[in-house]
Amino acid sequence: MLNSVHAILKKVFSITDILAGVCFFSVMVLVLANIIMRNLFVRPIMGTVEIVGLLIATGLGLALANCEMADGNIGMDLELNFLSQRTKKVIETVTCLISLSFWVIVVWRIFVFANTSYVNGRVTSTASIPVYPFIFILGFNMLCLCAVLVYKLFRNVEDMSAIFRKSSQKRKEESK
Repeated sequence: MLNSVHAILKKVFSITDILAGVCFFSVMVLVLANIIMRNLFVRPIMGTVEIVGLLIATGLGLALANCEMADGNIGMDLELNFLSQRTKKVIETVTCLISLSFWVIVVWRIFVFANTSYVNGRVTSTASIPVYPFIFILGFNMLCLCAVLVYKLFRNVEDMSAIFRKSSQKRKEESK
């Protein structure tokens, strides 16, 4: 079952990665166009800084879940060579559970903030772009990150149960 979930998540995250690339490419094109407009025509594109900020935040959010799925995020590994494989898996599972708890709260608050921004009609200061769609997209991306953490949690539990079964079988064989 976890293999099919992994395949589905990979497909979804390949799409979000492409969208993240589109966001970053758009930033590059917009900045270049702004430089050309400002230097050649003395007419910069209004709201470039705001648009770039929104696109970068969106692009980073879109790429985050796939990065976590590939274990590409910056993290700290403790050298726990003196601990058993079982203990390491327990620590990894607890850490994943704590991370998931944190990110669930973040997702909840992002959606609350997005809804508040929608209700209040919050827009950017120069270009008057509504910000709530970008906040909702960020919330969706954080929800995808939570899906990855749930997948990793189940995978860790599955690995732990295999380790526990193996060690209990070993003890049964030794006691015979």
